[in-house]
Amino acid sequence: QVQLVESGGGLVQTGGSLRLSCAAPRSASNIGRWGWYRQAPGKQRELVADINSNGKTNYANSAKGRFTISTDNAKNTVNLEMNNLKPEDTSVYYCNVQKGFSLYWGQGIQVTVSS
Repeated sequence: QVQLVESGGGLVQTGGSLRLSCAAPRSASNIGRWGWYRQAPGKQRELVADINSNGKTNYANSAKGRFTISTDNAKNTVNLEMNNLKPEDTSVYYCNVQKGFSLYWGQGIQVTVSS
């Protein structure tokens, strides 16, 4: 079991920035992929961005050019830098890691962008 702890959400105005972080236990090694997903009320959970152990990144079209995903291997964390936020980015954001054949999820963190 890998317990993930997310931080950094909150309320921001349109055009503002937020940085989400997700920490895995130091004992959780060999994580193959880190990802950030989001789910708005009444909508399906969707991928925002992910990064694999080789550093290859993948972004949803809505995130390209505004969001940046990165990992800090020393701290065993993944970060999501979000710039130029829009009201449609309002959602609960979830951290996700893949370790072997298993997927683990964080508890979710609220991001609200006011217009």
